Amino acid sequence: MRPITAFAMAGLLAAMTSVSARAEVVSTSPNGFVTRDTAQIAAPPMTVWLALTKPGEWWTDEHTWSGDAGNLTLTPQAGGCFCETIPGDDAGDASAMNGSARHAIVVQAFPLKVLRLRGGLGPLQGEPAEGVLTITLKEIPGGTRVLWEYNVGGPMRFEIPAIAAAVDQVMSQQLTGLQAHLGPLGDDTRSVPSETSAPQEATADDSEAPTFDEEFESLTDED
Repeated sequence: MRPITAFAMAGLLAAMTSVSARAEVVSTSPNGFVTRDTAQIAAPPMTVWLALTKPGEWWTDEHTWSGDAGNLTLTPQAGGCFCETIPGDDAGDASAMNGSARHAIVVQAFPLKVLRLRGGLGPLQGEPAEGVLTITLKEIPGGTRVLWEYNVGGPMRFEIPAIAAAVDQVMSQQLTGLQAHLGPLGDDTRSVPSETSAPQEATADDSEAPTFDEEFESLTDED
């Protein structure tokens, strides 16, 4: 598994300041939070639905365990997996051993209308907390409106306001990627951070790079 580098970390920090303000944390509690975001896409619900089933085409590389969104797959059926292959490195003459990660499980697939997944994304995978991601599609003149809501609850080792804000930005970044992949409707253009906006000197050696969990912990560290 290729660790996320400091270069990617800088890109995430840039995303937190450039993603559309339409994203928001709509509620928090002592044990959870809800984030919500919307986007208007210049494509019919069928096209948006099919794109949702191919996250490798629009999900950001920085928010994967392998460092390559092309390793993501999603099966749009109840019980289907939003999963990732983690390619193994060759070890001398031995065959590479691939790894894998399950980001979430599909609990509802209502084609052209609702895709709902259950799972702790990112650093939440290592916590007892559970998350439910509901993606709702609604046909509108000229395209589709997408409502993207992530409802998280349960015990976790994070300060709720801090982790809610960080997760909200990351969820919004994925919706921004989906919209950019298919095209915005009208003036509903969302800011997509460029990798080139991160300073090259921020790149860290893989052996010293933080893990996916550690990066989020650094974002939510109040110090």
